[in-house]
Amino acid sequence: MKALLYPDPLISPVPITKTRPFLNPQTSVRIPIKRVDYWVGKSSYSAINAVLDSASIDEQEPDIKNPSLSTSYRNSELPKPNQTVLEAQTKVCTGPTQTRPLTEEHAFKVLDTILKSAKGELKDEEPVSKAQLGAFFSAMTIRANAFPEPTQWSEGERRAMNHYWPQLIRVLPQDTIFIADPEGSIMGVGSSIGPQFVGNGTAEMRLVGALREVLAGGHLGYEEVQGVLKDVLPLKAGEMESSSASESLFSAFMIGQRMNRETDRELKAYCLAFDNELGPAPVADVNSLTHYGEPYDGNTRY
Repeated sequence: MKALLYPDPLISPVPITKTRPFLNPQTSVRIPIKRVDYWVGKSSYSAINAVLDSASIDEQEPDIKNPSLSTSYRNSELPKPNQTVLEAQTKVCTGPTQTRPLTEEHAFKVLDTILKSAKGELKDEEPVSKAQLGAFFSAMTIRANAFPEPTQWSEGERRAMNHYWPQLIRVLPQDTIFIADPEGSIMGVGSSIGPQFVGNGTAEMRLVGALREVLAGGHLGYEEVQGVLKDVLPLKAGEMESSSASESLFSAFMIGQRMNRETDRELKAYCLAFDNELGPAPVADVNSLTHYGEPYDGNTRY
């Protein structure tokens, strides 16, 4: 009698089978899902078994290369970025309302990685590239100078920077120190380097002048952006070392412009500069178009 009133669900289930389609988000293939409900008294025991036709999935090739799935998406000639700093960049190299300040633990880890890389002591990781240094420190500077309070430096970031900056200033190149503290008002230690930095050569001097405005959260005129881009284009893999401008400075300029949200005239300068460099744009025979939208808020449309 007890067995009839309280049956063991593992021994005497009464299966009720339902089948419904399931859309795999990575493959966009509809997969039938068999749902088996075991009803025992007032309780329900469920198990889900996916029936996957692997042959049909293997035959499908994605039309668009996804960088998270395809190894051929990234140019093999480009060195891989340092993953620790890259993760921090995803948090701080964004817009004035989307930036996520680093925790104290994360900030200490990032700055320690940068210090070890600059001293040649980093093991088991890719070195921090000049472009990463420019992007990361330009983001930190713009956040300190121009972003609203919620996305400015956290207390943990400030403590980490106070701890590491006296060591970093001894090993970082002067262009990176300039990016991190262009007016000598952020770091305190070594505050004279940024205000006195002018760059090397005419092209870099023009870039430094424009970058001072960008790092303060400001915008440039059409001619200013055009002038900077004409000095550094064309950009090809492996040619940045011989470019007329420092890789750190140019990456700081590009990231800084994006974080400040380019104005119409700045965006026009970029478009026309690349059009002039690459020639007439190809005309695509397509049925529909996706409009280019300003990053960060997803509302403004050009």
